[in-house]
Amino acid sequence: MKQFSMTKAIIQFILFLFTLAVLIPLLNILALSLSEPSRVDELSGLGVIPKGFSLINFEIIMSNPFIVRSIVNSVFITIVGTCLNLFLTAITAYVLARTEFVGKRLVLVVLIAVMVFEPSMITEYLLMKDLHLLNSYAAVILYKAINVYYLFILMRFFQEVPNSILEAAKIDGAGHFRIFTTIVLPLSKPALATLALFYGVYHWNEYFRATIYLTDPNKWPFQVVLRQFVVTQDNTTLLKGVEGMTPELLASLDFGSLQSATIVVAVIPMLLLYPLILKYFTKGTMDGGVKE
Repeated sequence: MKQFSMTKAIIQFILFLFTLAVLIPLLNILALSLSEPSRVDELSGLGVIPKGFSLINFEIIMSNPFIVRSIVNSVFITIVGTCLNLFLTAITAYVLARTEFVGKRLVLVVLIAVMVFEPSMITEYLLMKDLHLLNSYAAVILYKAINVYYLFILMRFFQEVPNSILEAAKIDGAGHFRIFTTIVLPLSKPALATLALFYGVYHWNEYFRATIYLTDPNKWPFQVVLRQFVVTQDNTTLLKGVEGMTPELLASLDFGSLQSATIVVAVIPMLLLYPLILKYFTKGTMDGGVKE
């Protein structure tokens, strides 16, 4: 018992160190964004306590019409893309997991081949061009509308639904559509929530293909704009169109803390999403569904 307790304590200590390694840089970025621009230099190293308190960085960001438009674009792409991903993945997983049809084995082989051998970027670009999807939101929404790896995860979860429940529904006259919508989906909320989180994070953080397929800056998602500010140091766009930008205010700003505030704005939506998803990670989802 003593040896087990020591092992558990060591594991918890290691996990605590890993947590600090992730949390401290995030808190440092938050402290930079909330510090007064004139006192940012006092925040040395990985300090997590803001020097003073000021929301000027966030006021500038949210008063920039270009940034606000990019945030709206990201929200639209994330919501529409995630809903489409879940719908297509769920119906495909149900057909492959709970029905039999001619050529099913061949379809599974093709899906595995697609998962292992992904098409090249040139092939993707030519396909988007032939479909006339360049410079449209559909180009970044439809890419990987079904992630094959997530598809197999959901198939496995659908296969765990007790057959006795489905048989009882069929006896009552339920068809595949009713079984899928009223039985399989409600019992698969944890799996669907997990995939929604994965798909949502992917769409929110996507910038590489957006830079290739979206040529109109007004259609750029927020991550593309964030990359401009943080990586390419394009501070002129960050301040362009901001009302009340006087030379005195411009001189008092600290662009490092302004970039940190931009990063915080990019992280907040995902942080708000996690609590909504975690409530579905409950044990015993199917307990009581069937009495043996």
